Amino acid sequence: MLKSVYETCWKLRGNRSDRTMNQRVLLFVCLVSLASVLGQVSYSIPEEMPKGSLVGNIAQDLGLEMKRLISGKAKIYSRNSGEYVELNRERGVLLVKERIDREALCAETALCALHFQIILENPMEHYTVNIQITDINDNAPAFKKAKMNFKISESAIIGSKFVLATAEDLDSDINAVQRYELKPTNIFSLTSQNSPDVNKNVEMVLQKPLDREKEEQISLVLTAVDGGEPQMSGTMMIVVTVLDANDNAPVFTQQTYKATVTENSPKGTVVAAVTASDADHGSNSRITYSITNTVGNVGEYFDIDKEKGEVILINNIDYEKSISFQINIGATDDGGLTNSCKLIVDIQDINDNEPEINIMSKSNIIPENAKLSTVVTMIHVEDLDSGNNGKVQCLMNENIPFLLKSTINNFYSLQTDSELDREKASGYNITVTCSDEGVPSLSSSVTLTLQISDVNDNAPVFERSSYEAYIVENNTPGVSIFTVKATDADWKQNARVSYILEDSSVNGVPVSSYVSVSADSGVIHAVRSFDYEQIKDFRFCVKAQDGGSPPLSSNVTVKIQIQDQNDNPPQVLYPVQTAGSVVAEMVPRSADVGYLVTKVVAVDVDSGQNAWLSYKLQKATDRALFEVGSQNGEIRTVRQVTEKDLLKQRLTVIVEDNGQPSRSATVIVNVAVADSFPEVLSEFTDFPHDKDYNDNLTFYLVLALAVVSFLFITCLVVIISVKIYRWRQSRILYHSSLPVIPYYPPRYSDTLGTGTLPHTYNYEVCRTTDSRKSDCKFGRAGSQNVLIMDPSSTGTMQRMQREKSILDEPDSPLEQKPPNNDWRFTQGQRPGPSGPHMPYGTHIRWTPKNGTRATGGPEVAMGTGPWPQPPTEAEQLQALMAAANEVSEATATLGPGTMGLSTRYSPQFTLQHVPDYRQNVYIPGSTATLTSNPQQQQQQATAQQAAQQALPPPQASAQSEPPKAVQTPASKKKSTKKEKK
Repeated sequence: MLKSVYETCWKLRGNRSDRTMNQRVLLFVCLVSLASVLGQVSYSIPEEMPKGSLVGNIAQDLGLEMKRLISGKAKIYSRNSGEYVELNRERGVLLVKERIDREALCAETALCALHFQIILENPMEHYTVNIQITDINDNAPAFKKAKMNFKISESAIIGSKFVLATAEDLDSDINAVQRYELKPTNIFSLTSQNSPDVNKNVEMVLQKPLDREKEEQISLVLTAVDGGEPQMSGTMMIVVTVLDANDNAPVFTQQTYKATVTENSPKGTVVAAVTASDADHGSNSRITYSITNTVGNVGEYFDIDKEKGEVILINNIDYEKSISFQINIGATDDGGLTNSCKLIVDIQDINDNEPEINIMSKSNIIPENAKLSTVVTMIHVEDLDSGNNGKVQCLMNENIPFLLKSTINNFYSLQTDSELDREKASGYNITVTCSDEGVPSLSSSVTLTLQISDVNDNAPVFERSSYEAYIVENNTPGVSIFTVKATDADWKQNARVSYILEDSSVNGVPVSSYVSVSADSGVIHAVRSFDYEQIKDFRFCVKAQDGGSPPLSSNVTVKIQIQDQNDNPPQVLYPVQTAGSVVAEMVPRSADVGYLVTKVVAVDVDSGQNAWLSYKLQKATDRALFEVGSQNGEIRTVRQVTEKDLLKQRLTVIVEDNGQPSRSATVIVNVAVADSFPEVLSEFTDFPHDKDYNDNLTFYLVLALAVVSFLFITCLVVIISVKIYRWRQSRILYHSSLPVIPYYPPRYSDTLGTGTLPHTYNYEVCRTTDSRKSDCKFGRAGSQNVLIMDPSSTGTMQRMQREKSILDEPDSPLEQKPPNNDWRFTQGQRPGPSGPHMPYGTHIRWTPKNGTRATGGPEVAMGTGPWPQPPTEAEQLQALMAAANEVSEATATLGPGTMGLSTRYSPQFTLQHVPDYRQNVYIPGSTATLTSNPQQQQQQATAQQAAQQALPPPQASAQSEPPKAVQTPASKKKSTKKEKK
């Protein structure tokens, strides 16, 4: 029924030129009926709608939910309509995608519509949607020629008709050309001005006779008007030239001609021939033929021989584009009279189009557990031919679990026909071949590749139904026992097998404390060391589980048997060995040969050959008297006991098992050869016992000896290290660039009268070992006086200012007294060289912070006083060691660099700041020591004060006099003490 309705509608589809209004209405009703039968959805929209305009709510009209459109990945399938309409899945509506021009889309069809399908997946469904495009008045009527010329004889009778060119309006129905207007209308009028048929000729009728002498040329305007809103029109100029008389117009043999031509006919094929005759004579009877169609594409395919009237094919004709043509042919004589006829050309279809297979939707992968009749692919087959040439049948290759099911209107669905199994076939190549019924038949094919996805439908399978393994006792924990193996027929993750140890217990202990299973490899490892004497075998279950969802598993029973190892020596049960008492077996002296003395009883907890015991007599006091049974351990006499045999007999019996290697145990059997117990008791009082030495005591003694030795060596190393460190410190100073420290005898005074120090001071004069520059460094004095350096330099400068103010006072008690003249020497009496050639003179220079060096005056560079004999090597070494000790202390006090002196002393610093060591003088060859006289010192101090008062101020004489030595704090304090005394 559906097919018949469709064919009826197809037959009604035709060229606009051959379709009446009743046929259009019938065609529209037919399509609406077909849509209702098929359950289609239809919409109607005007053309030229802007982009994004709403077409319709497809989800509501189809009764679908929004989530179904999204989950089913709804999409539009169409060969040529997809570019005009789009589907918004989130809103469930159809929207205009591109501007729709009805005239461009349906040029040859009065009823213009878009046809497409809505495709859904999971499950696969499709719905047909029709959108009718209604026309709007967006095109004005237009003539192909802007001007048309006529030559009409002045003898033309009233009522003569002249065919005019028609206007073309791309719009349809009411928006097309509705009427024509001709101005002026005093001579000519129109016959079809009220006819809306665009294919009908527009004829101009002569209303008044022409007079060439009055008006040789007449100009007219033809206007074509449509019926749209707003109304549009087009015009054409008509020029009529009045000729002399021509009484008869050409006449065609038929008003309507019919012809048939096969599509794809070659160019130049004569379609038909028309014939017209003229009753006039001469040139007025000569007829010229022409095609007067101005609407459509007739001129693209056909031409006419102007003299013969033969219609010729000038282009290839395609039945699928046009099934028929109406050609208007005009005949004109030389006198200007015309006539017309109509030629209808029907196009005959041939099978020139093979079926076109379009895949609307397909799934490349389908799970193996898909249900029967699951749609895999949807196919639409279209053959543009008609009749039998357009009937298509589709087939596919056999022996596959799929079925190609045909639906309406050449739609096919590929469905599952039986159960799928990926383990048997992981994929299929399905070839669909479609053939039409034309002669000869044309066909096309397409190959679909379909992969079967794996589903976890196979559980792992072990290679054996049960496993049995052996392991020797006393194994190493973690050793591999054996491997279980299971395979899974599934793929990838579903085939990945993991091994799990099932929870169980062995003698009340979890099996996981005995063995473990590797989850990936299935290797079973021993968790502990097994003991055959405790457990001989045990069983457990191993589960193999795949990685599917949900996972599948299978179990297998594993039996582990422990093999015995000779790891236990024999244990002697009798005689019992005790450390505190002696047990002896008595043998009367009257015992015969073979007398049973005792029996050694021993057991072995091992099994099999490891538990077979043998007995041997290892040692004995008298080997010729006793023997031991190798199998039963019985001790018997070998000969008759005599009086000569010793009373105390000691037997050592060894018990061995049959293992590899064998293990053994020894037992000592004491035998007393006597007839009475008192005799045995008196003799066995002094029986030697085996002593058990205390191994722990030995261990503790060795440990104590090791600790004491370690402490002694440690102390020795520490002492040696300290000695070496001190020696290295002294050697560093000895081998450095330090000057030789001169030996200053006590109580020595120079001859310049710069002052003396009553006490001995030890100062350090050294050079830095890193920079190799001569710097001056002052350490702590040997007495209680210390040079204190303030890091901020504020306190030190204030102290120096106070000291300077005290020194500037003439009555200052801190001023250094001049040397005593009683123990001065002349230049010749001095015991050593003096002046610039003294061998022990010390040149000292120091570096202030500004990087420049200041050098003292002559007093700094050399000594001027008398010098005694040089010190001995022992005295020099003693002075060197004392200087080294003071260097370390002064370094911590004064800091690095220039020893902190740059902030305390000015560049005019000289050696006079150093305390004078030359206060006590020892005269060579004499035991007397020259010391200063206090009374003389007081007198010299009084004279010096008077002299200082007579001198000008220090500021006035600072430029002319040489620099004087500045008294140190230590010299100030000692002078104060002397004055108090």
